[in-house]
Parts: sequence; structure tokens; C-alpha cells
Amino acid sequence: MIKVQNLVKKFGSVRAVDGISFEVGRGELFGLLGPNGAGKTTTINCLATLLSQDGGTASIGGHDVVHEPDKVRRLLGVVPQEIALYTDLNSRDNLRFWGELYGLGGKSLETRVDELLELAALNEHATQKVSTFSGGMKRRLNMVVGLIHSPEVLFLDEPTVGIDAQARTRILEMIRQLGQKGLTVIYTTHYLEEAEQLCDRIGVIDQGHMVALGDKEELIAQVGHHDLVRFQLPEAQRSALLATCTSWTGYHSAARKRGKMEIEARDGARLLPHLQAWLNEQNLPLEQLEIERPNLETLYLNLTGRDLREQVK
Repeated sequence: MIKVQNLVKKFGSVRAVDGISFEVGRGELFGLLGPNGAGKTTTINCLATLLSQDGGTASIGGHDVVHEPDKVRRLLGVVPQEIALYTDLNSRDNLRFWGELYGLGGKSLETRVDELLELAALNEHATQKVSTFSGGMKRRLNMVVGLIHSPEVLFLDEPTVGIDAQARTRILEMIRQLGQKGLTVIYTTHYLEEAEQLCDRIGVIDQGHMVALGDKEELIAQVGHHDLVRFQLPEAQRSALLATCTSWTGYHSAARKRGKMEIEARDGARLLPHLQAWLNEQNLPLEQLEIERPNLETLYLNLTGRDLREQVK
């Protein structure tokens, strides 16, 4: 459905998007993960024909975004980071307004408005001015405005920014429903857990480059399937542990970090019986146990040497 090859976008001497390539299948929920300033929004704006590209090619539904922009736009729904609503209108009139811009009208438009108000759980607030809405309600309405014309592809650019956990959960559930109905979605975010929960495949962007691409398991495999088992251990017992744990199932390495012992193992759960037995022999309790499994944050840190969240402002 979407094909991007060596896409480049420059702002002066800065290459905001620097040779990005990826494809998105029909009905796929594809995540673009990266910190603010990585190039996610610029990529979306090029694909949406809002920015001209400086190199490479991109097509949506078989239509080139440069040479056939009108055909591309007919396929697209775009939900920007900024709230694109008329706050002096109610939610129903906002949807009607945008629907009429797409040439919709009459009973078909009213039916579509009702469907989207239900999807956004705003039925009871249909005649309420948007200026009185909470941040989460505005975000939900902002999202369904992008669906008013029943697009084949939806671009969601950081749709959960600035809202509380409950509102975020509701929006994520809306996105899951859309994915189940077969809509093709590109979802940009710097929230790792959202990308892990929602996306069929993920592209990780850093400084305008696509540094990793694949499904969650493929990406995590790039950093190795090792768990970190952390626990409290007296310093005096450290040498005894290190002399023993090398023979445990799946053991990879061990070190003392930030006041705790940390064992890296293929499978932390399978290593635990060995650890518990050894502690029993030493008459020591198992204290402050943590098992950290590889995730997208681990991947990003290994690829870039920086923590993703530290870059988000």
C-alpha cells in the first residue's frame, strides 16, 4: 500500500530525512518510533504531499506522491499532532464541516458522523462545544475527523501527546479497532510501550535515518534474547556466586551494578531455580528480585547509545 525508497528531505543544510526506505502492506499497522526531531513528522508530511521531497520516491496505493498528489490525497486521512478542530463548534458540526469539504452530504454524511461519534465515545457530547472538552476528548475527535471520508490509509502523528493515561488507553483501543477493520495505518510515536502494544511492524528512526526495521520479535532479536536477573547480594558473597553461576542453564555473564548483582541469561525464569538453590545453600534470602527482558528501549539504546526518553522534550 505504501512504498518509500531513499526518501530525502532537507531544510537548508540539515537532512531531516536522510535516505529512508520502507514498505507498508495493505491493512498493516506500521509504527515509526523515534525521539522528537528524529524525522518522523517530516516523513509523514512528505508522504501526505504537504512537503516536497528532495530525493527518492514514495507511492501510496500505486500513486506517486509527487506526480499524482490528488490521487494520493483521496486515499489519505491525516491526524496531525496539533488539534485541528474549530473549538467554537460542537463535535457533530466539526465532523459535518470536514465531511462537506470532502464532498459528503445528506443522509450518508449524517450516518458517517454518527458512526464516528460512537467510535470516539462522544455520542453524549455531540452538541457540546469543543472548547469545553478535555484534552482526551479533543484528541479523540481530532482522530475521527481524519476518518470522516473513509480513507484507505490513516496517518497518526503522535496522537496521544499531552493526555492522561486513561485518555491514552481509550485512543489506543480506537486504533486497535481500526486495525481490526483492515485500515492501513502509519503511527508515529516516541512512546515505546505504544509501539510494542499496537504495531505489526516498527521502523526505528534516529537523526533522519532508519536504523532498524521489522516486527517486535525481529527487532528485539537484534540485541539478543538475554534477560537481566537482578537481586540483592552482600558484597562478601560475590566471589562465591561468580565461581558457581557460570554452570547455570543459559548463563551469559554477571556483574555488580548499582549495588545489586546482575546476571545476564538466555532465559531468566530458567535460571531462577539455580539461583534459589545456591542462596539456600548460603542461608541467604532472595531479595529485591527483578527480571528485565529485552524490549524496544534496549534496542534503541544499543543502536544509538542513547536513551529514547531522554531526548523527548
